[in-house]
Amino acid sequence: MTIREILNTTKHRPWKIPTDSWNFYQEWNNAIFLHYQVELTELEKFVPQELEIDLFEGKPWISVVAFTMEKIRPKNLPSFSPISDFDEINIRTYVKSKNKTGVYFLSIEGGKSLSCKVAKGISELPYRFSEIKRTDKKYQSQNSEFNDQLDIEFAIGKELTKKTELDKWLTERYALFQDTKDSVNEFEIHHLEWPINEIDIQKLELNYPRFEKLIKGKPSRIHYSKGVKVLAWGKIKNKKTGYNKVYN
Repeated sequence: MTIREILNTTKHRPWKIPTDSWNFYQEWNNAIFLHYQVELTELEKFVPQELEIDLFEGKPWISVVAFTMEKIRPKNLPSFSPISDFDEINIRTYVKSKNKTGVYFLSIEGGKSLSCKVAKGISELPYRFSEIKRTDKKYQSQNSEFNDQLDIEFAIGKELTKKTELDKWLTERYALFQDTKDSVNEFEIHHLEWPINEIDIQKLELNYPRFEKLIKGKPSRIHYSKGVKVLAWGKIKNKKTGYNKVYN
């Protein structure tokens, strides 16, 4: 599907697409979603007070998303695979701001050191480097600085022909909010609705000591997606009024 066709497909969005021109193109491919229902009082420690934690039927969620970033590039410039293509793991939760629902990252890891530096420099998102390896049936990462570890073995199942409201709530997000020292930045994104497959997790070792009270036991829900093509707009800076996150 062309970029023009993606821009013209908007019925699935919760609000209108931005009227100004997009800034970046990227692809989020072969994504594994591990979703955990968590306790609000624990999650609140990690989210800046300017953002409202979004709830589904009164409960908050976080998701560990392991995928491959590909073809990221500015508008009107080609991608450069040594930087633009890398494996990524993010841990995100779901938030609201100014009547928009979006995601907030508790952690972002990239499998290439240079890619992390470039992405962090441009976006101000909290990228950090981890050793990541993946195959068609495995996804593994290790970060010695934080003692973080992810080891998944899986088999992809059939595509879902009908999604639940929770499936959509966990995946269909068209804004990102992220804090820096003095602002909460807002990013608009657009893509087609995520295609979702069932996934059989045959092995899961997940250890993030900083989030041990959030990520524990088996995921409450799991998904796999072959991916989406994404258009992103430039960041909007909103001045912070306070701060209550315990880890940055």
